[in-house]
This record gives sequence, C-alpha cells and structure tokens, in this order.
Amino acid sequence: MQGLIGKKIGMTSVFDDNGKNVPCTVIEVGPCVVTQIKTAERDGYEAAQVAFDDKKEKNTTRAMIGHFKKAGTTPKRRLAEFMLDPGETVNLGDIITIETFNDDTWVDVSGTSKGKGFQGVVKRYGFKGVNDATHGQHNRLRAPGSLGASSYPSRVFKGMRMGGQTGGTTVKQISLRILKLVPEHNLMIVKGSVPGAKGSYIVIEK
Repeated sequence: MQGLIGKKIGMTSVFDDNGKNVPCTVIEVGPCVVTQIKTAERDGYEAAQVAFDDKKEKNTTRAMIGHFKKAGTTPKRRLAEFMLDPGETVNLGDIITIETFNDDTWVDVSGTSKGKGFQGVVKRYGFKGVNDATHGQHNRLRAPGSLGASSYPSRVFKGMRMGGQTGGTTVKQISLRILKLVPEHNLMIVKGSVPGAKGSYIVIEK
C-alpha cells in the first residue's frame, strides 16, 4: 500500500545520535480497513480505498452504511484511495497497519491547514507595510499600497496578492523523514511539522 490515513496527535522533540534536539510530529497511523478495490478492467486503474476511525451509524448515510457492510466493517469517518505496491494484492475487509512503512524512510504528508479567517496582506503574504509613520502617513501602516491598475488595464489582474481568506486549504509537506515507528500504539514520529490542528486527519504517502 502506497499510503495510509492518520490523525495528528501533536508535536514534541527527540534527541538524535549527535545529541541535537529535533522537532517532530506524532501521528496516529491506522489501522485502516480496505473498503473498495479498483481494478483496471472496471475502473481503468488499480488502487484500494481504505477507511479510518470509527463513526456512529446514526451519523452515517444509508448509502455509506451499505458501502461499509460490503467490506464487513463499521462506518468510518475518513476515506482515501492509494495505489498498490507492485505485486501486492488486497481483499475487502483487510486491515492495513502502520507496518506498511519502514523506519528511516521518507513520506509525504497532506492535511488541511489551520484556518485564520480573512487576513490582510501583511499576515497573508508578509508585506512590509509603510514602516515609518512619518510625513503625514495616516492609517497606512499595514495597507497593500497601489495596485498599479489605473486607466490601463482598468481592472485588477487575477492572482493579485490582496487580503482574503487565509488557511483552511489542503497543504502537502513532502519528504518528511520517519524518525521512529511505534507499531504497538500505531504511532509514527516524523521530523518537522505537518499541516493541520491537533486531532485533524492527514494522509501519509510513501
């Protein structure tokens, strides 16, 4: 399996072999249940859909309840698709654990970044602002300044860096090193930070 679904537990730090204090993130990875198998003949590609984290049946639609019953499992909160490793075969209802990963390898982690609401250009893009409130500057310290859109082109170009909704988007951190695996507790410790708040769902890919 090329990846699994997990949950961000929080951040901590560990000491490496050289005695350096390394910041890291603790992730609960799986166990995940195979809920659907995609085949080249029927779907045009080969992959497996896995589900993670139990969910109450009363909060699940009837269609999804039937979907999970086909796999012989209880309703789950999060679903994701992953490509299979070469030569790997899986069946409906199989349990995929953290042991699909190895120590001291590299993974990509995707999650939803923390939402920060509507923010100005200083917080959103790191604009400097006016800095010195001199020569009659009034209420312009954190303003974006001129947009350069006068008689031509008489509009604001798409993609112009302006204030707006910040955070709450899908972010992928690539090439994070696995420092340690704790299979008995389904925990993975990776170097550095991963997107999202504590308790948020993330996707870990090889």
